[in-house]
Amino acid sequence: MKARLITAAAIAALFLPPVQSAAGRQPRVSASCDASLWNHVYNPSRLQVVNSCIAVTGVIGESDADDDGDQHFLLKLDPGQDRLLKKKNLKKKGGDLVVEIVCANRVKLKKARAACAGYVNHIAIPAVGAHVRVTGSYVVDTHNNWTEIHPVSQMQVIK
Repeated sequence: MKARLITAAAIAALFLPPVQSAAGRQPRVSASCDASLWNHVYNPSRLQVVNSCIAVTGVIGESDADDDGDQHFLLKLDPGQDRLLKKKNLKKKGGDLVVEIVCANRVKLKKARAACAGYVNHIAIPAVGAHVRVTGSYVVDTHNNWTEIHPVSQMQVIK
């Protein structure tokens, strides 16, 4: 499974244009992503890895606990990061990037329990309206055709 995800990332890197930040640079690539979090992603085959580890900034517009145990956010990206969004983000998510912290809550969905069994994520969940830096894997959710940071390795309030 991991080999297939890495291969998808390598293929995507060949065909997708580089993602630019507000200053015209690529988003910060960081060695601070925790690859072991992929062991706790429910149904990871639906996620196509575009970049295995990036950092983005923005303001949390929405925060909800999913039945699969993940904390789901909508992140209004800071200016200059719009290339991280697909048309479905614009149409279905109000122009926001989806961000998910895996196993942050009690799992209610029976078929998702195995992904979080024996693991609890301790990333602090910021309040709606917080300005944050999110580090994690940049993926396309192929079931919904929108982009996400999933799984999140780090989330820090920056203002």
